[in-house]
Amino acid sequence: MPETKTRWDIFCTVVDNFGDIGVTWRLARQLVAEHDLAVRLWVDDLRAFERLCPAIDIHAAGQRQQGVEVRQWPAQWQPAEAADVVIAAFACQLPAAYMDAMAERPVPPLWMNLDYLSAEDWVIGCHGLPSVKYRHVQKYFFFPGFQQGTGGLLREHGLLEQRRQFQQDPEARRAFLQELGVDPAPGAQLISLFAYENTGLASWLGAMASDRTPTHLLVPEGRVLGDVERWLGVQGLAAGAVHVRDGLTVQVLPFIQQEQYDRLLWSCDFNAVRGEDSFVRAQWAARPMLWHIYQQEEDIHLDKLEAFLTLYTKGLSAPASEAISGLWRAWNVGGEMADHWQMTRKHWPELEKHAQAWCLEQALQADLATALVQFYGNWI
Repeated sequence: MPETKTRWDIFCTVVDNFGDIGVTWRLARQLVAEHDLAVRLWVDDLRAFERLCPAIDIHAAGQRQQGVEVRQWPAQWQPAEAADVVIAAFACQLPAAYMDAMAERPVPPLWMNLDYLSAEDWVIGCHGLPSVKYRHVQKYFFFPGFQQGTGGLLREHGLLEQRRQFQQDPEARRAFLQELGVDPAPGAQLISLFAYENTGLASWLGAMASDRTPTHLLVPEGRVLGDVERWLGVQGLAAGAVHVRDGLTVQVLPFIQQEQYDRLLWSCDFNAVRGEDSFVRAQWAARPMLWHIYQQEEDIHLDKLEAFLTLYTKGLSAPASEAISGLWRAWNVGGEMADHWQMTRKHWPELEKHAQAWCLEQALQADLATALVQFYGNWI
């Protein structure tokens, strides 16, 4: 008799467009491809998912995509057998009937809450601890993170080697950019911008426009386009639009799939990213970056920002640390960016080396998918 694959269920509610589904989709595919698991991904919004996976049938109750069984999470839950491992992504509440199915299994499943990424010190102490119980089924905290004692970061096997080969091949970069219709001028710095709405953008665009080094800014379709339009004095920006103001060329890109977005980050000299998924991918790109953290009530997100900066800036000289930290802080309160950008540019070579060192340091930890599988192995 062939050995039955371990069955995993991942539940995802789409909260902020693509962040939650972006993380769970990457995780589900990696668990299938690298760990030979049977994975069902339950999603409550297939229309948002369709942007990441155009092959998805948004009307199908169940379908298989890239080895993952994708299931609609309907408002009216239909009976389903509970899996061996159950992941509630980002504290989403499981259907009551499914929780009953977990409790009725002869052997209770491993039930984990996959939490949001944070660099805060308390995460290490809480990672892997028991949480609440439902009847006799115990839930556990599982925290991604940047330090030993956490669950690590999503990173597919071979990703960094793929990135290294790509970045050392100018022809591969040129061909990829050409596919996107991007043809930067010789000597221009290439920057990607993926962000939430931000009142600080106008001052940053102004600083880039007046910089002696020309800048080609690539803006994938998204929420920040309204701010770009206001600065340019235009309306209706869409994919393919190109506008030039002094030393700054602004080009709007279509929404691209995850593998293409990775290559976009690898192609750029500097990446402005947002949320969680693109934030992690920018770190694997090993380029200087700017993070727009998801805003939370009472500004508690700024504590998370400071916690990450404390880790990230270790090893930098005091002036370089002050420059990049000032840039990040200004960006995340919608402040003036020009002076901070000029200071950052002064320390560019050091920040480039640091981004590479940080990437290698993070790669010393087990990746998130492997850490989850190891946690299950230890649990049973």
